[in-house]
Amino acid sequence: MKQLNRRQILSAGAFLGGSFFVHQGLFAQEPRDGSLTEPVARTAKREIGQPPQLDSTGGHQLDPALNLARGTLQHIRSTIHDYTAIMVKREKIDGVLGDYEYMGIKVRNRKVENGQIKVPFSVYMTFLAPAEIKGREVIYVENQNSGNIVAHEGGIKGRFLPTVTIDPKGMLAMRNQRYPITDCGIENLVVKLIERGERDRAQGPCSVEFQQGAKVDKRECTVLTVKHEHYKPIYDFHVAQIFIDNELQVPVRYCAYEWPKTPGGNPELLEEYTYTRIKTNVGLTDRDFDKDNPKYRF
Repeated sequence: MKQLNRRQILSAGAFLGGSFFVHQGLFAQEPRDGSLTEPVARTAKREIGQPPQLDSTGGHQLDPALNLARGTLQHIRSTIHDYTAIMVKREKIDGVLGDYEYMGIKVRNRKVENGQIKVPFSVYMTFLAPAEIKGREVIYVENQNSGNIVAHEGGIKGRFLPTVTIDPKGMLAMRNQRYPITDCGIENLVVKLIERGERDRAQGPCSVEFQQGAKVDKRECTVLTVKHEHYKPIYDFHVAQIFIDNELQVPVRYCAYEWPKTPGGNPELLEEYTYTRIKTNVGLTDRDFDKDNPKYRF
């Protein structure tokens, strides 16, 4: 397997792209030492050994990864009600790799009882950087506001433009975004990984490696690497890495690389998402997803 270069390894949305302003009391204050220039992720130095062995009837290389993901999803749904974090993302849009974006997020996971949604999936985002959109805020609550997001601009424009309500999958909200805010969050990431894994499993073999010794912002992680040797239009990536926090037992970083443009070249970054400073089960309430919250600037 071709080694990813150092820049690719160290490289780690919502409304018009951007990054977040972080409120005192909820998220850590904005660092002034430049430490938010990019997330720090160090790859594993040694393999965990072999993934869980397949039974005598045989199976696919992705089976151990899919089993792990399904167990992780069950863990999230049974033990994690809400969390706050700093999310760092970088995406290639229309062939252009964008800058890092930093978001302070509050997420309340959907809870279902007897087939009914008891707690709706809820997201609050506040942009931290870059400076031109610092201060932008976005709220989405499942089945509220006619399915729309509530947002206001940051930066200089935020001083003059009003709060707006827009379709999360509409052209305005999806500008410079690969995914809508409705896909945000760790649980949704795991769901997407399972969907992709099950789809790719049906396409043919791939290589799968489990490693230990990885770190994301000094936290110990297990890293899962999946590689498709041969290109197929249905595949989303050539190489993908998922960093799983050993203590939290959830993925805290996902990065995917495209096939090299030239034979023998390095894989090119397609997208990456890193969650840092995660605090789980902090007791978020409806007020945390209310534009009239006096701590917000809607």
